[in-house]
Parts: sequence; structure tokens; C-alpha cells
Amino acid sequence: MFGFLNVYKPSAMTSHDVVAVLRRVIKIKQIGHTGTLDPFAEGVLPVCIGKATRLIEYLPDDKAYSGTIQLGKSTTTYDIEGEGVNFSDKKARLEEIEEALKSFRGEIEQLPPVYSAIKVKGKKLYEYAREGKEVEITPRRVTIARLEIIDFDFEKQQVSLHIECSKGTYIRSIANDIGEKLGTYGHLVKLVRTKAGEFGIDEALKLDSLDSAEKVQANLIPPEEKLHFPVYELNDEERKKVSNGMPVRVNRPLPESSFVTLTCNHKLAAIAKPDKQLLKCEKVFI
Repeated sequence: MFGFLNVYKPSAMTSHDVVAVLRRVIKIKQIGHTGTLDPFAEGVLPVCIGKATRLIEYLPDDKAYSGTIQLGKSTTTYDIEGEGVNFSDKKARLEEIEEALKSFRGEIEQLPPVYSAIKVKGKKLYEYAREGKEVEITPRRVTIARLEIIDFDFEKQQVSLHIECSKGTYIRSIANDIGEKLGTYGHLVKLVRTKAGEFGIDEALKLDSLDSAEKVQANLIPPEEKLHFPVYELNDEERKKVSNGMPVRVNRPLPESSFVTLTCNHKLAAIAKPDKQLLKCEKVFI
């Protein structure tokens, strides 16, 4: 098997759990996902099967989410699974929230949650947190392309947001930081990833619907459909060269691109890097 699956990760499962389930179904070890989702979160989880795991680095990595923040309390994990830390009786108004969101749009610096898998000195942050040890966390630059209010319940003090962001953005941190900005504190109570690169929630498949190797095979997305590089179709002679990892010389101008998708019979054959009139193979799949 060789391709991508657009899986809907249910809540109460880790991303690794999803991969483990699929491994048992198709009896293939070479499976990976393109971006971890917190266990309580749900939504789009692109999965790469077989040699498609070698393509993860070439896939667009922007994300989109819908998330609900409960104002009035912050937690140790910045979400519903943590213990309460700070509390406030202040009632935020819609206008205050809209004003606060302005400082979270664009390129911002963000402190990851202490309960996260980011490594410091070879150890994950959540491991330090569980041991009660403090460690210095370096802010990370992330981009929030869009941040809009979907719904606001004044009485419950719950605000639902639509968020489009770059890879590595922690929505839990946004929830915590918005709460602090408002002076009411806050934590994330629901999170749904609606988009991961080219994979959208409308086409995502429920995990329990992929209960046989035949169903997985039938729903595999050919890699060339999700790689948005210029395409170069190989002839027979060029195919032989590429199968041996040799570069291909082309006699026409190459498009300005970091990479080119080489195809044979319109199926992925290799990923190449253009260098003047040469296409140098980076990864070969034939």
C-alpha cells in the first residue's frame, strides 16, 4: 500500500492510537501521521501509509481549528484535562473579546504549554511537569492567519473561535493567553481540527469505517494528488535513469520551484530538486 488517508481522529484517542489501529488492520508497520492532536481533541489526522511516510516533509503544514474557550478559570494543561489554577468571577463582554483577539493575529510569540511534547535537553516538557520540575521554556514564533469568533455565550462565558495557523501553534496556549489578556483566565474545553494542509474535515473518514485492508486500500489518496509541485512526466529512458537515482536533463525551461514531482504514467515516481537544466532525485519511489 502506498498513499495517504484522511482520518477523523475521535476524542479520547491519541494520534499514536489511530496509527496502531490501522497497523493492526492492514498489517503494515510503515505508517505515520503528519501532526499530533491532543487526546481530548478530534478532527483531521492525515495518515501516510507505506512509502508515503517519506513524503511527510513535502506536505503543506498549515492548520485550521474550531475551538471553545471557557473563561473564568485557567488550568495546568491549558485545557479541560488539567487542574484548576486561577479563577475569576469577571464577566467578559463580546466587545472586550473582539478587542483582545487583535493582538493574537499575524506573527506572534507563543509560550508552549508546560504539558507538551516539546523537548528541552532531550526530555519532553510534560515529563518535567509530571516530576514537578521547572524548566525554562523558550517562546516560539507562530503565525495566526485568521482568528474569528464563531459564537459567544455571555452567561456561560464560553467563546468559540475559528483559527487558521502555522505548524507548531498551540491552541491551548491561545486559550490561556486570551484569558489572561481579558483578566478572566481561560482554558480550552473543545478542539476540532478542521483542516491540515490539503486535508479537510468534510472528506475525513471515521476510524471505525476503516475496519479492513480492502476498505483502507479503497480510500487511499494517491500521493501525487496532494503534492502541489510542478509535474514532469518521464519517458521510458528517463524512467530508467530515475529508478537508479540518476538526474534527468530537460530541454525546456523549468518552473521556479523548490521541488518537482516526477511521474510515470501520471503516478508518482520521484521527488526531484531542479538545478539549472537538471532534475536531481531527492526521493525515488519506483
